[in-house]
Amino acid sequence: MKKQLLSISCMLALAVCAHAQWKPAGDRLKTRWAEEINPAEVLPEYPRPLLERPLWLNLNGEWEYALLDRGQAEPESFDGRILVPFAIESSLSGVQKTVTEKQELWYKRTFTLPPAWKGKHVKLNFGAVDWRADVFVNDVLIGSHQGGYTPFSFDITPWLTSGKQKLVVRVWDPTNRGYQPIGKQTLKPEGIWYTAVTGIWQTVWLEPVSPNHVTAVKSIPDIDNKLVAVTVETSELQSKDIIEVQVLDNGVRVGSAKGIAGQTMRIPVGDLKLWTPESPTLYAVTISVLRAGNVVDKVSSYTAMRKISTARDADGIMRMQLNNKDYFHYGTLDQGWWPDGLYTAPADEALVYDIIKTKDLGFNMIRKHVKVEPARWYYHCDREGILVWQDMPSGDLGNQWAPQTYGGGTDKARTQESIDNYYQEWKEIMALCISNPSVVVWVPFNEGWGQFDTEKVAACTKACDPSRLVNPASGGNHRPCGDIIDLHNYPNPKMYLSDPQRVNVLGEYGGIGWPMEGHLWRDRQNWGYVQFKNKDEVTAEYVKYAGELQKLVKRGFSAAVYTQTTDVEGEVNGLMTYDRKELKVNETAVRAANQAVIRELDK
Repeated sequence: MKKQLLSISCMLALAVCAHAQWKPAGDRLKTRWAEEINPAEVLPEYPRPLLERPLWLNLNGEWEYALLDRGQAEPESFDGRILVPFAIESSLSGVQKTVTEKQELWYKRTFTLPPAWKGKHVKLNFGAVDWRADVFVNDVLIGSHQGGYTPFSFDITPWLTSGKQKLVVRVWDPTNRGYQPIGKQTLKPEGIWYTAVTGIWQTVWLEPVSPNHVTAVKSIPDIDNKLVAVTVETSELQSKDIIEVQVLDNGVRVGSAKGIAGQTMRIPVGDLKLWTPESPTLYAVTISVLRAGNVVDKVSSYTAMRKISTARDADGIMRMQLNNKDYFHYGTLDQGWWPDGLYTAPADEALVYDIIKTKDLGFNMIRKHVKVEPARWYYHCDREGILVWQDMPSGDLGNQWAPQTYGGGTDKARTQESIDNYYQEWKEIMALCISNPSVVVWVPFNEGWGQFDTEKVAACTKACDPSRLVNPASGGNHRPCGDIIDLHNYPNPKMYLSDPQRVNVLGEYGGIGWPMEGHLWRDRQNWGYVQFKNKDEVTAEYVKYAGELQKLVKRGFSAAVYTQTTDVEGEVNGLMTYDRKELKVNETAVRAANQAVIRELDK
């Protein structure tokens, strides 16, 4: 059946593309993966590894699109075709148009359900749409979602008819002219601000489900008590169905439990195999919904046994610990941007490439900077073994702010609408990554960008997830809250402030630039914090900074983040070029320097 379904998906996509000639728009920099894109099979991998079903229908591919002034009805005719899930501003969308706050972006396509799905409920899933999306099925508004970084779903069964089904999505995104989280997006890209992203930018898919089906899985390991706490949510909140969870190691069951939806099952796992970047062991998890002993829904998931915590070392310095042992976090600032796809990687292989190359360079951590990735990126981090610090995308940069005194310092006032939206989106982001073992630190604010009510936000973050550390403001307005105090210093590492009650980290440093000819987003106005002319010079400066950092480890630093993984648009301070075709440093030398920093705590 799975092969049959996949073939149906391919035939549908091929039928759409038979009369269209998609090609990337524009002539700017592209990755090698752009050359391999088949519009009939765009990002064909199942998009949600932590809650996976065997039957599904990928709706990626060519859709119709139209740009209209805000407030208009659905257009009778559309402007052309767009390749979903690439944002309209991107080259890979085939369109490459800017969308302002005065416009709305419309999408349209049709689909036909496989005959085998007859009698099933049908879920319509979106990985992410930036920013406010209204969804219509067969001309009926079935639901809306506000938030540019997180998945959402609708049960569309009541509005389905026979034959072809019509799907329309309307999107409004004011980018930096609104209050919502945007990260580095702007309508006027320059400096550290990048091209805006509007609309669908992650996979769209359908799947058949039972009336009562699994909607969420939360798995939190507890290595001290040798168990994993699993909470399963289902669509029918008052159902008497039984939830059965099995934990498997290489196909052998090592733990199981039964319970009801919404109740946390504490499942003992014997003979623990701990997850670390050096040994990223994952356990398979199967979850079944049982009604009168019969399986009415079944999904696949996974978990890992690992612990992130803090403790004082022999010198009284607060340290981060992984599995109850001091562990230095050393990683790159990762913007997650692509020259051809912007927010969306051109291929799943491309997502993996950045992670593996970061590990090859000797790092054990990635700070995902004011952006959220598709669920598959976190899956690859779990599988490959790398720690993740997850930022909240910043926002409210375009508003007029009223200064106010708060908690002994100067803060910025937000509207209540903005505050409510911040909490909504941040909680959804945490829920997205709650079961990913690689994610170990939450970062609600960066450098005071839109920072507000820091103590309250840090406490809310900790309450939502007590199992991870909270870095309340990376390089921002420091307040006595959270688990971490985070300094930024460019270009070289420095410790100019410390807190004996919290873990001290260097959340950003470096920025060594080299505008590498033939791999630039633009010919002029490229910049780095310092600039050099060749690989040897960049490597020498990097190794020098790593040596300085190594001396600061015993003085109190427990983590550091180098800026940055790749060049991005006008920023040329990446370890790789923006197109990922060239490494700008000597890998062997950088790896040795990085490993020396990480091992300093072992001395």
